Amino acid sequence: MRVAVISDIHANLHALEAVVEAIEAESPDAIWCLGDLVGYGPLPNDCCAWAAERTQICLAGNHDLGALDELDLGDFSPDAAEAAHWTRNELTADHRAFLESLDSSAESEGVAMFHASPRDPVWEYVLGEGAAYAAFQATSAPLVLVGHSHVALAFLSSGGAVEGTVTPGGTEIDVSEGRWLLNPGSVGQPRDGDPRAAYLVLDLDAKRALFRRVEYPLERTQEEIRERGLPEPLAARLAHGL
Repeated sequence: MRVAVISDIHANLHALEAVVEAIEAESPDAIWCLGDLVGYGPLPNDCCAWAAERTQICLAGNHDLGALDELDLGDFSPDAAEAAHWTRNELTADHRAFLESLDSSAESEGVAMFHASPRDPVWEYVLGEGAAYAAFQATSAPLVLVGHSHVALAFLSSGGAVEGTVTPGGTEIDVSEGRWLLNPGSVGQPRDGDPRAAYLVLDLDAKRALFRRVEYPLERTQEEIRERGLPEPLAARLAHGL
């Protein structure tokens, strides 16, 4: 079974469309989304419509929950809170209902999935080996998928030790030995210095993980952010992948 794994679309339809085109060439059997369909970006309804139709598993992220008024926006950065408030008013009833139907964790094919982490599926960032170690301790799954940080990462737990780092596009990993925690990176707002949209392909039969990046017309997303009066930093950062 081949699975395309995506996360953190953040209402960036142009990035999503570029990833979808690339994914289709991979001929996956399923698409799994680790959450944050909305927030920050200008086209939340379009991204929700795609996810509702095309994903076999879709999680709720903190920005999805913020847009549903299920989290206190005081816990968000000012720009994120402003975008979440705008998104609340923008979402249609159908797409709001779709987001309300989602959970922040799931399991399929022996793979455990969390928007953020096994310890806190909504908020905790797994960015270093310490947090990865704690994540491995919180679940027994041999393969764990997380999003939330917008950074493509791979951590290996073997013999009681954990090691891992940022994983650039083009990296292929054999996940047949040890336990692994993988983050596909962000479709709509990467933060690892590479502005290209990120996704992951898992070959569960061959035990291979393939990290992918694809360019998209980010200037169009920037224009749409500005047209809607969303905070300028949300547009500017897309060009730098930060």
